Amino acid sequence: MSWVTPRIEPGHSLREQIEESLTAAIIAGQVPPHELLTVPVLAQQYDVSATPVREAMLNLARRGFVVPVRNRGFRVREVSRDELVHLVHTRRMLECPPMHEVAQVFDASVRSRFDELVAAINDSAEARDFATYVRSDKAFHLGLLGLLGNPVLVDVVGNLRDQTRTVGIASKITPEQLRASIDEHAMLLDLLEAGDGQGAADLMDRHIGHVLGWWSGEAEETAATATN
Repeated sequence: MSWVTPRIEPGHSLREQIEESLTAAIIAGQVPPHELLTVPVLAQQYDVSATPVREAMLNLARRGFVVPVRNRGFRVREVSRDELVHLVHTRRMLECPPMHEVAQVFDASVRSRFDELVAAINDSAEARDFATYVRSDKAFHLGLLGLLGNPVLVDVVGNLRDQTRTVGIASKITPEQLRASIDEHAMLLDLLEAGDGQGAADLMDRHIGHVLGWWSGEAEETAATATN
């Protein structure tokens, strides 16, 4: 377990912080499939007692991220290509059409908040800190959907995004592809601010498709075929 663990802040739920940290590390591929995670080692790594770690791991097991291994710990579960295809297909159905409504409520008064998230996405990508990248990217996209005031949609899409993980993404995507994917966030904000809901929906469709393409080390044409 060689990923860098963030500092656990006192006064906040230890279980939630550990679960969020492990979720991001697994999604980013920093903790690979089949790796065995043990409560004592994680507790030492996070400098906390075993209780919040155990609670976090049990939640991750319920969410399908890990599988309990009797008397040993928890093993990270691998997401198959077929599962990724189904997840991407579902996310496109849930994340693209709402861009029409988001474009109707998005304006300059909320843009600065999302510009800050774009900057965080860019900074973490330049640092090759993909766990932080994943957290900032999720905050950006769920924040846009949150403008519609539908917490059920935000929760469902958030869970789907968490399940949409690939292995070793840092080594699969090229710097040029990563830059293009990052730039799409600012492009999306421009389209929304201009009220171009269809353009924003089309861009979201392409952006989500990178999961099966660039982020999986595949050609984008192959990714498009996989979801048809």
